[in-house]
Amino acid sequence: MPRVLLIEDDRAVREGVALALRRQSHEVAAAATGEDGMVQLRSFRPDVVVLDLMLPGMTGLDVCRGIRSVDQTLPIIMATARGDDVDIVVGLEAGADDYVVKPVQARVLEARIRAVLRRSGAAAGDGGLPKIDTHGELTIDRAGLTVTVRGTPVGLAPSELRLLLTLSASPGQVFSRQQLLEAVWEHNYHGDARLVDACVKRLRAKMGEPPREPRYIQTVRGFGYRFASR
Repeated sequence: MPRVLLIEDDRAVREGVALALRRQSHEVAAAATGEDGMVQLRSFRPDVVVLDLMLPGMTGLDVCRGIRSVDQTLPIIMATARGDDVDIVVGLEAGADDYVVKPVQARVLEARIRAVLRRSGAAAGDGGLPKIDTHGELTIDRAGLTVTVRGTPVGLAPSELRLLLTLSASPGQVFSRQQLLEAVWEHNYHGDARLVDACVKRLRAKMGEPPREPRYIQTVRGFGYRFASR
């Protein structure tokens, strides 16, 4: 079963969430600090990280950035004690794939874990498309789940890769943020558009997109995004 690294400084929360995850048959390693979490990251080799944003010392943002500096593909779900806009946006832009607001409901966390793990290796809906798409300097290998720009590999987090696969599967089609939330994050309710916007921002930066005139992922104001093949 999936291995979960839980980084949470509140002992009661840490033990409660760990117990709930183990009841779902996850193998769980728990850390009380960001520093300990980074040590366990190397020894435990988790499939997904559940990360408290508000950690003492090495903060959750520091941990998130530290993970992303060495591993772009490991799914990260951050937990925030408040539904604070700034905290959430900063966390997402630091590289988190999804978030939950504390107190964490076990069924919500389990659903998010299953969704990010599916995104890690899934290219759903690409069955009838060419295995390798080339759009100018951008090459997308749908079979190998790799992306290159001018021949240089681009390391993408699971949500970033799934977003690019979804948009590029239908060049020119405009997707609303809600459509992308359902297709990429599997949020089948009126979800949080900040997930989409933060992911697009990270994806554009990694692909070297000009901020003001992106070549591939274009904004349709007031609605969503489209992929423009070049």
